[in-house]
Amino acid sequence: MDFNYDVIVVGAGHAGCEAACASANLGSKTLLITMDMNKIAQMSCNPAVGGIAKGQIVREIDALGGFMGIVTDETAIQFRMLNRSKGPAMWSPRSQSDRTKFIATWRSILENTENLYIWQDSVNQVLVKDRRVTGVVTDMNVTFTAKCVVLTTGTFMNGLMHIGRTRLQGGRISEPASHGITEQLVELGFTAGRMKTGTPVRIDGRSIHFEEATEQRGEDDFHKFSFLDFQPRPLKQRSCWTIYTNEQVHDILRAGLPDSPLYNGQIQSIGPRYCPSIETKIVTFPDKTEHQLFLEPEGETTQEYYLNGFSSSLPLDIQVKALQEIPALRDVRIYRPGYAIEYDYFDPTQLNHNLETKQISNLFFAGQINGTTGYEEAGGQGLIAGINAHINCHGGAPFTLGRDEAYIGVLIDDLVTKGVDEPYRMFTSRAEYRILLRQDDADMRLTERAYRLGLAKRERYDLLTAKRDSVDRLIRFAQNYSIKPAYINEGLEALGTAPLKQGVRLIDLILRPQLDMAKLSTLVPALKQEISVIKNRREEIVEAAEIKMKYQGYIDREKMIADKISRLEHIRIRGKFDYSQIHALSTEARQKLERIDPETIAQASRIPGISPSDINILLLLMGR
Repeated sequence: MDFNYDVIVVGAGHAGCEAACASANLGSKTLLITMDMNKIAQMSCNPAVGGIAKGQIVREIDALGGFMGIVTDETAIQFRMLNRSKGPAMWSPRSQSDRTKFIATWRSILENTENLYIWQDSVNQVLVKDRRVTGVVTDMNVTFTAKCVVLTTGTFMNGLMHIGRTRLQGGRISEPASHGITEQLVELGFTAGRMKTGTPVRIDGRSIHFEEATEQRGEDDFHKFSFLDFQPRPLKQRSCWTIYTNEQVHDILRAGLPDSPLYNGQIQSIGPRYCPSIETKIVTFPDKTEHQLFLEPEGETTQEYYLNGFSSSLPLDIQVKALQEIPALRDVRIYRPGYAIEYDYFDPTQLNHNLETKQISNLFFAGQINGTTGYEEAGGQGLIAGINAHINCHGGAPFTLGRDEAYIGVLIDDLVTKGVDEPYRMFTSRAEYRILLRQDDADMRLTERAYRLGLAKRERYDLLTAKRDSVDRLIRFAQNYSIKPAYINEGLEALGTAPLKQGVRLIDLILRPQLDMAKLSTLVPALKQEISVIKNRREEIVEAAEIKMKYQGYIDREKMIADKISRLEHIRIRGKFDYSQIHALSTEARQKLERIDPETIAQASRIPGISPSDINILLLLMGR
């Protein structure tokens, strides 16, 4: 039995799994400590990965050599590409997964990763000497030493669950809370707070009247999360179902509000504004007569359904009575009620961009401990924390991602620069460079960096090179191939687009909104032949080439803007000023600059309350 490691990762949620795999695959001797090996990567809330902006993060995790995308593809029971009616910058993949198989697949990866070891226990103390982390102590009174520690504690730190006026200590239903770490870190000077999240009732599918619901089938095409070349979705695909609340449901919920922890003062912490409980919906939107709900299967064969949109901490009897007023659920039987959970988090402005804490060297935070919510946000942070923990052990420059490189970069910069006043969730609207951060080209943006780092393997790099060559060849063909009106006008008119008056290059037709490569390949035999040469991942490569051609002007313009802003990212200011003595700055600017201590001028400019005039003063002092 070993007690000494390079990296210790505390917590085996999505952040912990990615962090542990990253550090181990880079060569660090890594220990993953989890309370329950049978709940590794547990999908505590809905059994789905991806969605708007979140799907982009999962694609980035995969492009960097992480595992969330691979596990999701192998355990998916439904796949959909959201926002297909909008431009490709908004397309977002989403999968329902089999919850049990998701856990088993992740556990198999962890148990078979070289340099990675697992210990089942709970950590109650972080060991610190001279403001540097040295290890951890567990509830079994075992001491493990390490050069770096990554905390990914999820909702377990002082977790408290609420079902009506009933309160239960725990980090998840039927799982104990973790105690000791918050109190210790606060004594060391960290600022902590409390947040709240919630989850809905779980329903026995045998009691659902599906004839009263609307079926929502998945898609079965080439799209998936991972950029690796394998066939996704080997499991039986299942449908989701939509139903609606009604005024009778709302009346019962309103009658239960005096016993709601959210409205009787029992819960004081901050909850997610964008994912409100059903009781919050009826209070916030009193004029709405119905709210849409989604019945989502929890697995390939299980009868358990997750009722998306019905998060609640109301008493059990109120939840059941309200559900019975929905026609499809009139005979409802449940496995367990919805509940709310409060937990500790730490102000993420206490972190550097590599997710190392400013107060304690070699201590990293990732996931809900930083005030975020969602498996995808957690996984992205865990990957970056694991990479940088390895770097801190063995040397090298911190690995960080810019806001123009990845949604993960936007996420982390938002956290460490702006902090959080509610559980943070990624949206496409948070990114300034959405056209550069599309889900289809995450591999083009990130895999080469990960390969140079040593995290992305040769197989992944070779796939990237082959894809890039094929995309470039298709674009060159479209740019150089000439089309004469006589050969194509009849086909163009049949497709509802204007005929040619003179010869054009093929790319000019591809740029038309009514046309795409698939349609044109039926009219241009040479294009069909060019596409047929591509043997592997043909649809993915054709789509990538088409997006690049259609949106090249927008991509170039956004890249130019990003390049201008990036100049400020290279003006480093950390450690160069005593902000309290710069009286030309506003009082608010002095206080926030002192607290956050930004690394660069660009980061300073993104701090809420820092004005353009404050930035100009700093630039003048830098001699710019």
